Amino acid sequence: MEFQDVMAQRHSVRAFTDQPVSDALLNELLARASGAPSWSNTQPYQIAVARGEVLESLRRELPERFDQLMALQRAPMVKKLKALVTKKGMPDGDYRPVVKYPDDLQPRRVATGHGLYQLLGIGREDKQARHEQMAANFRFFDAPVALFVFVHEGLGVYSALDAGIFLQSLMLAATDEGLGTCAQGALALWRSPLEKHFQLPGQYKLLCGLSLGYEAQETINQFRPDRQPLDSLLIAEK
Repeated sequence: MEFQDVMAQRHSVRAFTDQPVSDALLNELLARASGAPSWSNTQPYQIAVARGEVLESLRRELPERFDQLMALQRAPMVKKLKALVTKKGMPDGDYRPVVKYPDDLQPRRVATGHGLYQLLGIGREDKQARHEQMAANFRFFDAPVALFVFVHEGLGVYSALDAGIFLQSLMLAATDEGLGTCAQGALALWRSPLEKHFQLPGQYKLLCGLSLGYEAQETINQFRPDRQPLDSLLIAEK
């Protein structure tokens, strides 16, 4: 595709078909993304790729952990305190993807969530439907490939910056090949399930995940959140 078409067509895909992604194509996409620039060419990120039985194992375990976490939030305070002490049912990721949004950013978050649920016909009070939609993150939206991005702790925020450039390069390369992607901060909630399947280096911290595959013709994939206008993006001169 023309570059501007790739940029325009890339969007977050939240429903995938079961069509497999070949090893050759996946490796080609990763090779293309590896050309992304980084701080002094340090390339301070590593990628864990889950497919096949490893992916299915994670697809079973992560939704269960999410259900337990949500149940814990509704539990009596005594049970919550016990969980804090024992860590049972609690996230064990390296970073905390669930944060309190700053006041100036919260309206965009709210508008995005409202727009998505409105498209799906999920009401504000329909907590079960909202829970199920959030849980779909941990099934990778049925994608045939899930990638987990780890960043070197030694470069701090610059590792995350470089990983972001890598991710955008990967997502654009996938779009150019007719595939869809969805970058997911929620997949950083738990590290221990990944330790069962991958030899994770200790100095690399789990930043986020990415679902990848062929886009399904589902309503949810029609969602396109608004972007801030150029006059809001640019900082005015004094």
